[in-house]
Amino acid sequence: MITIPYLTALTTYFSYGLLFAFGQLRDFFRKIIDWWKASNLQGYAPICLGLEDFYTRRLYLRIQDCFGRPISSAPDAWIDVVERVSNDNNKTLKRTTKISKCLNLGSYNYLGFAAADEYCTPRAIETLKRFSPSTCSARVDGGTTILHTELEENVAKFVGKPAAIVFGMGYVTNSAVLPVLMGKGGLIISDSLNHNSIVNGARGSGATIRVFQHNTPSHLEKVLREQIAEGQPRTHRPWKKIFVIVEGIYSMEGELCKLPEIVAICKKYKAYVYLDEAHSIGAVGKSGRGVCELLGVDTADVDIMMGTFTKSFGSCGGYIAGSKELIQFLKHNCPAHLYATSISPPAAQQIISSIKVILGEDGSSRGAQKLARIRENSNFFRSELQKMGFEVLGDNDSPVMPIMLYNPAKIPAFSRECLRQNLAVVTVAFPATPLLLARARICISASHTREDLLKGLEVISRVGDLVGIKYFPAEPKKEQLEEGRVKLE
Repeated sequence: MITIPYLTALTTYFSYGLLFAFGQLRDFFRKIIDWWKASNLQGYAPICLGLEDFYTRRLYLRIQDCFGRPISSAPDAWIDVVERVSNDNNKTLKRTTKISKCLNLGSYNYLGFAAADEYCTPRAIETLKRFSPSTCSARVDGGTTILHTELEENVAKFVGKPAAIVFGMGYVTNSAVLPVLMGKGGLIISDSLNHNSIVNGARGSGATIRVFQHNTPSHLEKVLREQIAEGQPRTHRPWKKIFVIVEGIYSMEGELCKLPEIVAICKKYKAYVYLDEAHSIGAVGKSGRGVCELLGVDTADVDIMMGTFTKSFGSCGGYIAGSKELIQFLKHNCPAHLYATSISPPAAQQIISSIKVILGEDGSSRGAQKLARIRENSNFFRSELQKMGFEVLGDNDSPVMPIMLYNPAKIPAFSRECLRQNLAVVTVAFPATPLLLARARICISASHTREDLLKGLEVISRVGDLVGIKYFPAEPKKEQLEEGRVKLE
């Protein structure tokens, strides 16, 4: 639970209220002008009503230069950011030929595999030559290569499940699989801060959805107990099945799931556990096997394990791992498997190769070194940010660390000033987060050196002072403490 300082909350509400008031005023005059203009769409209903895109027009467009910045390099520790200009108050942005080399603190490249790798890259290139960039077919037609079957076997072995199925897109993995597994008469109990792909998948399933307070096992148990007692709406019949859906690391909070407690509660009430490990698989755990390994949970107690290849593995796509019966059912019923084009062969080879590096099957210890480095880098960076006085969310070992901004004016100020000082960061605001909880989301990589991290901390500290987002008093440095001791003596 985030406790917002009273004054910060007040000024944030005031800022949004001011933006809303002036936006509505401009919309009012816009309607008057449009009323006088002849329309060539007489009889057509508007595609977008005014209120539906109000946020986009009146708030987002003013700061859209902070989002979607094009890059012209691999998302390594340092990236080339293409600068853009606007001549119409940010309504449109035009690319320039100017490139800024920036320290990358925004990409999900947790283990550094997204850039050229001595083991993975040559194999991906060879696969590109042999299999082409795409299979141009769905899995059930001509889209299953030997790489796809090898990948599924490797994933199942890596996460500790009997079988797995892979998809070409991580977002689709949740949004397409949940409607296949759940339906009318089923109950989904979802963490209140679950990813949008889970939310849309749950909505599309037709099942009844209940939400429990973020990462609060006691409230989960309360919701479970109440829903089992009440049964289905109107009929009060027993639920056909119950899913509890959680994430390993929450992408906007950087928090680790309280998985041991949640698994114990689900066992008690005979509910299935669906674990989304998009941000945790490969990034945490002694051998990179995710939160189950990190928190000491037996994978047999997690019924459905979902993850993506877009973070730690430097590729694309997603997977579902579980029992052989479950995977066979999905292969016969899931539209993302039956109709969507299969994962690109070079992308599949990239995943296979990166898993081998992580496990040390490439004949080196680079995988273990990467895992140790991502853990050290994450904990060091988080600790230093907190010492500076920033409000940082999340847990130790998590490579995701949000820095709270709150006020809407501080979103573009922080982002633009960091870019001026050659630091690429991601800022996140409504609707991806609640209205009051805008933040900058820092993602740490194993490819970052200690010098890179110190450079990033220096810039963030400087910008934090300028923008005014150090909400806590900074801890005195060692040199200051020593000076104080000297003076006392």
